[in-house]
Amino acid sequence: MTDAIEPELPRGIALAWGVAANPQRGPKREMSVERIVEAAIEIADAEGLGAVSMAAVAARLGFTPMSLYRYVTAKEDLILLMQEEATGVPSEATRTAGGWRERLEALYREQLQHYLTHPWVLDIPISGVPATPNSAAWMDAGLSALAGTPLSYSERLAVMLLVTGTSHWAGSILAGYARVQREQGLDEQSIARNEDAMFRALITADAYPELRAAIEAGVFLDESDPFSFALARGLEGVSDYIAAAEEGRHDEGRPWAALDDADIADDKKFREARKAVREAEKALRAAHKLERQAAREARDRKARQRTEA
Repeated sequence: MTDAIEPELPRGIALAWGVAANPQRGPKREMSVERIVEAAIEIADAEGLGAVSMAAVAARLGFTPMSLYRYVTAKEDLILLMQEEATGVPSEATRTAGGWRERLEALYREQLQHYLTHPWVLDIPISGVPATPNSAAWMDAGLSALAGTPLSYSERLAVMLLVTGTSHWAGSILAGYARVQREQGLDEQSIARNEDAMFRALITADAYPELRAAIEAGVFLDESDPFSFALARGLEGVSDYIAAAEEGRHDEGRPWAALDDADIADDKKFREARKAVREAEKALRAAHKLERQAAREARDRKARQRTEA
């Protein structure tokens, strides 16, 4: 066994963990890494991430850009520290919200709120897992929620990625709509009606039968939360997976859901059952085709009736 090599930390990571060397000289005590990050966040909150530069931050603080470089040596390090500060850490209430599912749902809501408070965080390119204290706290909270389950650490991390991925995507969409509301002076209902009208004008039943059916059903006017719905369905699947693991439905250490069919491919009853499934799937596809055709014909009849009326 060899001794592990201690990695040389990038300056930004070292600053985040508080282990970077302090500058030997610089402005008076009005300047600090914390004050620089605070000023940069103020700019990003007001004008977006694109407005953040070392010159802009220096001007806000009343110093020269060169003064900042004694504390934060690169803009990339500054953005990492801004992200670290803006995303914060999970609250104690979230970490103790109940069972594993309640805690993960609370983590989702709290993380989403951070994105909506500082939407510019969503504009930061993803270049890997940020190895900072606050990002570690979010991962630890998710893993802690699942600590009492039979899931492996890899499976727990995968579930945590489901939660954080959903919050990131939801944040991107909701922040985008919020920006449209500010720029165009529209409320949510007006934006929804505009989108519905546009899709109704562009989407035909012949070219896009299922999408047109969804439009007719009012999908773009529905005020329900699709992100919470999707997360809930995903966590239900995780719950079923955990239940299967607790019941011992495994094969040589592999989850029951990942059972290799090749192991039983020569079993007669299994082959018959698989054939029946294929035939049922074929029949289902045919039924869906008939349903789409009937829907088109029904809409055509409705259209003719409206015209004749």
